[in-house]
Amino acid sequence: MEDKTIKAVPAIELKGISKSFGPVQANKNISISVAPGTIHGIIGENGAGKSTLMSILYGFYKADKGEIWIKGKKTEIPDSQAAIAAGIGMVFQHFKLVQNFTVLENIILGAEDGGLLQPSLAKARKTLAELAAEYELNVNPDAVIEEIGVGQQQRVEILKALYRQAEILILDEPTGVLTPAEADQLFRILHRLKDEGKTIILITHKLREIMEATDTVSVMRRGEMTATVKTSETSPEHLAELMVGRKVLLRVDKVPARPGKPILEIENLRVVDEKGVERVKGIDLTVRAGEILGIAGVAGNGQSELLEVLGGMRPGSGAIRLNGRALPLSGPGSDARARRAAHVAHVPEDRQREGLIMEFHAWENVAFGYHHDPAYQSGIFMNNAALRADTDRKIEKFDVRPADGWLAAKNFSGGNQQKIVVAREIERNPDLLLVGQPTRGVDIGAIEFIHKQIVALRDQGKAVLLVSVELEEIFGLADRIAVMFDGHIMGERLPHETDEKELGLLMAGVSGEAA
Repeated sequence: MEDKTIKAVPAIELKGISKSFGPVQANKNISISVAPGTIHGIIGENGAGKSTLMSILYGFYKADKGEIWIKGKKTEIPDSQAAIAAGIGMVFQHFKLVQNFTVLENIILGAEDGGLLQPSLAKARKTLAELAAEYELNVNPDAVIEEIGVGQQQRVEILKALYRQAEILILDEPTGVLTPAEADQLFRILHRLKDEGKTIILITHKLREIMEATDTVSVMRRGEMTATVKTSETSPEHLAELMVGRKVLLRVDKVPARPGKPILEIENLRVVDEKGVERVKGIDLTVRAGEILGIAGVAGNGQSELLEVLGGMRPGSGAIRLNGRALPLSGPGSDARARRAAHVAHVPEDRQREGLIMEFHAWENVAFGYHHDPAYQSGIFMNNAALRADTDRKIEKFDVRPADGWLAAKNFSGGNQQKIVVAREIERNPDLLLVGQPTRGVDIGAIEFIHKQIVALRDQGKAVLLVSVELEEIFGLADRIAVMFDGHIMGERLPHETDEKELGLLMAGVSGEAA
């Protein structure tokens, strides 16, 4: 009997796409087909080439070779205007909005009808109301961007694309700045868009989101497409193995904590930034020996300033004690060098700006902040031979690749840069480790390794204060969780006595009783 099934024309086909930046080949002969009316995930390690591939599709880069087909037609996309004309919209990880413009003004920016603004605004207001009702993208058109939350700003970016009649939406790491509740709402919106016939491409490193949101998932590794599978026919473990090329332990393997004496005690800590804005508003916290205290929260709620004042990078007021001894929060003895002398180690949130000197060799970065150590001195000079030998030991122990201490920090991948910072700080045998976003932009294989090192330090009886915007990481590593919102501690929870929903409410500023 003749099969009369008609296969739908792909919404997008990329055929043999290759792109190099100098000696680095970001994409190697990549072919991918995305079915219309589906949510197609693209995952891969940091530097696998995902964003480069999507930037080619959106016209930011031009491929060295290969073809783009949109709805069965070969299409040239030399710039983003051509991509928009072809029905493609892109929501970037860092939003492209004018902060002091209204929602409505941002929606029409670059898509005005003629020279008169008022008719454009009137038309946009009507269209915006229709789109908001159809896709549950409710947002006040007259609100100023800088006065609305990141979840609302993301809706504006999606509305911008829909206003330009996008049939294909690319979202790059869309949940990085959202609370769990906002992320859930985003995925409800994406499914609504899919139901209306839109095609979604979702770039994310979060395997749970891939499993929950997508119909199909493509895996990239080192610039190549290694597999495309139906999401219903795979698992997080299988996807992780495809990404890394080996089996990866996705959960943190640790025994229950055995907390001891208080190591860090914080009382009424306040931090005011350079603009006079109070970022930390009178918080109290204790971290004990042999435990990891995780600080959860959406970025920008005082966690960064908390780490910086504890690490001696900015002044504060109130009181902090380490092993019962008061540490100054301003003036002499409050700087980062004094904190290191007090056995406080610090893995900062931004390794490239605060943790490394990117132009320096790896062996020089291993001494960064500890160059006064007698082990690195030879009279009035640095003992470079001792420092290089110490670097070689750390490189081997922490599996830094390439294993070359002469390589500049900028020439290592993000995961290996992070390993250099973690090795330098953990190997100092600190009483307290401050660690911010330990696996941001880090490959899955390196995440597993870094988590093991943090847990091993805890098991040696050290205290760890962990700040992460990744709730999965907080649940996996922390023995106790404190949630920050708007500079306050909203509540503390034990991981086994709470869930993402409750923490999400606390992260959104809902009080502990209501949560």
